[in-house]
Amino acid sequence: MKKFKILAFYKFTQFDALSKLQSDLQNYCQENQVLGSVLISGEGLNGTIAGREENINLVLSFFQNLPGCRNLEYKTSFTTEKPFLKLRVRLKKEIVTMGRPEVKPSQLVGNYIDPKAWNNFIKQDDVVVIDTRNDYEVAIGTFEGSINPGTQRFRDFPSWWVKNSSKYKDKKIAMFCTGGIRCEKSTNYLIQNNQKNVFHLKGGILKYLEDVPINESKWKGECFVFDQRVSVKHGLEKGSYNLCYACRRPLSEGDKKDINYEEGVSCHHCFNQHSPERKNGFRERQRQINRKLE
Repeated sequence: MKKFKILAFYKFTQFDALSKLQSDLQNYCQENQVLGSVLISGEGLNGTIAGREENINLVLSFFQNLPGCRNLEYKTSFTTEKPFLKLRVRLKKEIVTMGRPEVKPSQLVGNYIDPKAWNNFIKQDDVVVIDTRNDYEVAIGTFEGSINPGTQRFRDFPSWWVKNSSKYKDKKIAMFCTGGIRCEKSTNYLIQNNQKNVFHLKGGILKYLEDVPINESKWKGECFVFDQRVSVKHGLEKGSYNLCYACRRPLSEGDKKDINYEEGVSCHHCFNQHSPERKNGFRERQRQINRKLE
């Protein structure tokens, strides 16, 4: 039986009185025993939370009654394992960090492509498909034939575009990301930089994996998600990857057999990046996590 309902959501809208909003959201989530991460800024909110289905439904209604959030973008899924160990409601400068204050998705974004129309759209000769996610996310799964900008952080995307935009001047640009939020910003950025034909996958990869049958899918691999599941497959079933809690990169079963892997402490990506003292801190954190999961 799948006990926990997972809610991934975002909305670009103007918020004021952020400290009060943070307190209200924190209290309401706690009252309903909901765990996860919620980010709030003057440009909107973004997060992933989980709890009992009836409690998540109450929190969703609470979010939808916030100013400008009636059409909150959200996706739900279910799992038997506890997706989060605690609740964090944080104030940020941006709900997804691009570092470009002129980018305002609440005012203008690209054209949405429904997941069921995506396959036919991206096979057109004049369409270029760009994965706006980070390199470690792309590494475990992406759409066949898509371009990987090789970014380590979303804030690197604008500089990548400046270097490469001339290649795609006369093309239609189709972009995608996990749930849609990064594409809201990247499409606004491209439009502001004189790219006319800009499109993005509505609801992101998660909606595509939910709506498109596996036998019709152009998706290859799994999709990285920002909760304890680490990755999901078609139908939003839990994937096969685990997480290195030292560097936050996804690990396959083969990666966990590497000599430099220690659960919660290091993997082959980050073994030489942390001091012995910091690794000891990671070990203590992992012991605490294991106790909470027992």
